[in-house]
Amino acid sequence: MPISHARAPSPRSTAAYADAPDTDAAFRRIAVLPNGPERTALCQEVVCAWAPMAVRLARRFRHRGESFEDLQQVARLGLVKAVTRFDPSRGTAFPSYAIPTILGEVKRHFRDHLWGVHVPRRVQELRGQVRSAGNEWVSLHGCEPSVGEIATHAGLTRAEVRLGQGALDSFTARSLDDVSGHSGHSRPPADTLGTMEPGFDRVIDREALRPLLQALPERERQILYMRFFGEMTQNRIALQLGLSQMYVSRLIIRTCARLRDQVMAEAHE
Repeated sequence: MPISHARAPSPRSTAAYADAPDTDAAFRRIAVLPNGPERTALCQEVVCAWAPMAVRLARRFRHRGESFEDLQQVARLGLVKAVTRFDPSRGTAFPSYAIPTILGEVKRHFRDHLWGVHVPRRVQELRGQVRSAGNEWVSLHGCEPSVGEIATHAGLTRAEVRLGQGALDSFTARSLDDVSGHSGHSRPPADTLGTMEPGFDRVIDREALRPLLQALPERERQILYMRFFGEMTQNRIALQLGLSQMYVSRLIIRTCARLRDQVMAEAHE
């Protein structure tokens, strides 16, 4: 059944569309066909006929952080759903059903896939309400509204307004290397972040050594404690324990080497 791309007058049409083909007969045929190759082929033909409308709707969302090619794919998916679910017996023109379906699909795509951080759906909705209420207030009064004024205008609580305002900048993430402003003194956010404290590595090393030190013989553990925690010289340790300085030196070297090997072995397990 051929589809005419010249829109024929229809009492069910609510508006004239330059990209609206005459598919009334095709939809009536789809409604009575059982699932199968013939119905699928006719649905595909109708989708192709209405594809320019899907592209036109997708164009509304350009420059919002998503490529136009991806937007067209999402809009076409919405068009496929609209063609598949449309019931001509309800007396509604196809564009009146398809346009909200396509726009809803595109908006869901933005909501579910393009936020820089995960934001609950309720917060996303509050973001839209707060932004719309703020824009309407500026248009009416010519000034930026307060939290209370937005809450009154949108029918929200102050807490909801603050929650929505907090999500206004959550849609896209700012790069740590981004330099905002035109001042020569501007710095990227990465330069303002703290660095790893060197003491953290020492804490990790101590915790790794703790059980190994506890497992040492009493004499070895005592000598290591006196040398590295008491900061005593080898000669002083030898005098205090009645040992030779050479023995103390060899014991420290041998014990430290054994501890190092044990720590490295555990790190590679």
